[in-house]
Formats: sequence, structure tokens, C-alpha cells
Amino acid sequence: MTRERPYSAHIERLKQAGLRPTKQRLALARLLFERGDRHTTAEQLHLEALDANVGVSLATVYNSLHQFTEAGLLREVVVEPGRSYFDTNVSDHHHFFLEGKGELMDIPGEAVQIAALPAPPEGTEVKQVDIIIRVAGRPGAAE
Repeated sequence: MTRERPYSAHIERLKQAGLRPTKQRLALARLLFERGDRHTTAEQLHLEALDANVGVSLATVYNSLHQFTEAGLLREVVVEPGRSYFDTNVSDHHHFFLEGKGELMDIPGEAVQIAALPAPPEGTEVKQVDIIIRVAGRPGAAE
């Protein structure tokens, strides 16, 4: 009987993305990916790591998040200058930004229809279209 190591899936995910599975990357990958799709900031993930007794600095968390993003494991969603969320759902989709709560909610990609895009500057091509719809109030609250 072969027992799978607790981090096996995360080791494989990092290796397939071309990242060396260091102790810190593995711990952060576990925190990021074991609870399904989610949106987190570097600061939120750092607090989760500290709560889980994972000794990482905030700088290491930022570096790892950016490495995961460059490797295609995460998607960075910039809601305003200096304020980013990291999304574990890298599929084609958009977001509601709940301004009062500072939270993102997914919108399926097919739920947003774009009639036309302007031509990109010469020598460039459209890589991705990100739509963030900013909303106020509480989700589910009666008007």
C-alpha cells in the first residue's frame, strides 16, 4: 500500500509550473489551494501563514505570490493602484468588487458580453480582458 505524502499534489503543481517546491512555497501553496477558489491579498495570506505557524516574512509572501502568478498558478487582480488580490481561479472570468467589504466575487466569463474592443497599439496584441464591476451595499440585502 502506497501512502501519498500530504504535500504531494502541491509538489507536483509547483514542479509542473517550473517552480522549485521549497518549504515556504509548499506551505503557501497549501494555504492557497486547499480551500477551493478564493481571492486573497498578500497581507491576508501572511496572517494565515502566521496563524498556521508558517514562518514566512511578508516579503516572501509577496515574492511567492508573484512567482505563482508568473507561472500561471494565480491571477493578479488590481482593484486600484497599490491594492491587488490574488485569485486561485485562473479561468476566463470577471469580478464584482464589493467596495464596502473590500472583497471580490467571481462573475463567469460568459456572463459578460463585449461587443467590440478598440484595436491595440501597433506591435501589441490583446492578452486578456479583465472587467471589475464595483458595487456598493451588502450582497443579498433588500433594497
